[in-house]
Amino acid sequence: MLEGMSYTDMAGQVVSLIALGFCLVGFASKRDDRLMVLLISANVAFAAQFALFGSWTAAVLSLLVIGRIMLARRHPGNWQVMLAVLAVNLLAAVVTWRSPVDYFAIAAAVFGTVGMFMLRGIPMRLLLAAAAICWMLNNILIGSVGGTLAEGLVVVTNFITIFRLARMKRRYPEAFAKLNEPGL
Repeated sequence: MLEGMSYTDMAGQVVSLIALGFCLVGFASKRDDRLMVLLISANVAFAAQFALFGSWTAAVLSLLVIGRIMLARRHPGNWQVMLAVLAVNLLAAVVTWRSPVDYFAIAAAVFGTVGMFMLRGIPMRLLLAAAAICWMLNNILIGSVGGTLAEGLVVVTNFITIFRLARMKRRYPEAFAKLNEPGL
């Protein structure tokens, strides 16, 4: 398998495994703020991976995720800022468009943006899981083994955390409410 890969492709695989580490630690966290900070690091690595594979729409949208995370933390629930972020993502996709594979990166950007701006806790993680599934499909189609594995494990880890949060909500409703407060 490695015999047919270029050095650039191999580097893309390695970088995607680094992103995997950030994602697993982030989605295993019960704290939304910690999740978002670790996702910033993961998206730098994913953007590098996509660039190494020549998937420019995915690379640019991954970098825009970093700005989205920062804006969503600063302006939670703000429709105007969310719509501006969506517009920038769509403009970036139009400028970098290469093939129908790019639809998956666009769908991931939309799910992630709506989830981070408008939701918290379990509902946010459900939309982030939908985004991860879109990224996983994108990775499959561009041939990124590491990226596919990363997103698949992100989906599994995310659903485990959703289960843990749901269980915590039933057992300790007052503690669950505190987890969703801004700044925690």
